[in-house]
Amino acid sequence: MNPTKQNWKQRLYGSYVSSKQAGANIQSDASPFRQVAPYIRQLIRNHVPRDKSLRIVDLACGHGSHLYFLKQAGYSNIAGIDISSEQVQLAHQLGIDEVVEGDLLQFLANEKQDADVVLLIDIIEHLERQDVFELMDAVMERLNPGGRVIIHVPNAEGLYGMRIRYGDFTHELAFTPRSIKQVLTTLGFRNVECFEDQPIAHGLASSIRRVIWKIGTLPHRLLLTAETGSRHFILSQNMLVVAEK
Repeated sequence: MNPTKQNWKQRLYGSYVSSKQAGANIQSDASPFRQVAPYIRQLIRNHVPRDKSLRIVDLACGHGSHLYFLKQAGYSNIAGIDISSEQVQLAHQLGIDEVVEGDLLQFLANEKQDADVVLLIDIIEHLERQDVFELMDAVMERLNPGGRVIIHVPNAEGLYGMRIRYGDFTHELAFTPRSIKQVLTTLGFRNVECFEDQPIAHGLASSIRRVIWKIGTLPHRLLLTAETGSRHFILSQNMLVVAEK
């Protein structure tokens, strides 16, 4: 990447926590990730294999929320990297010492272990198209056969997907289920699946939110079905994508 061209982005990443793009929901008590806990625990339960010895790498891990819950679930062979010094510092303050600061491609090139699972949570939307291909090629190279990538990206098909696409000045892209499958299939990944980020019921308030979501999105699904003849749409602001090597 051109250092001059990327200078503005480096400046934004350097103040990612203080500019409130990250870390705003951190709690100061014993449950620092309380707000995101139900979602991340469900992600681990549904999409991370049960073998606790697997090598799991979280690229652009931020302040380490996913690593935090992976450790809680018993996974110990884990590592994370982020470009933001503020994010890495916050991760260390939270006791997540597996997080290091650095460049993703250099990190992958220097890794001594191939990975079984690679997390790419809220990262590839920050990259230009060529850089997406370079990163995903490097991920494919470092994945063990049958290894898995778990990706979280803004959903341009979502009802309010542009809130996420333009909610961070460092974002370059948004995806639809069709376009992310196009990219991953071209790169050699298989069994690509996309999942809607529906509200997760873990109490009364969240259960009500889930019901409202189901009812509120129904008219939009009916209109899209009438226009396209298809029945499956992902209408959340973000979507989760899982694929295998």
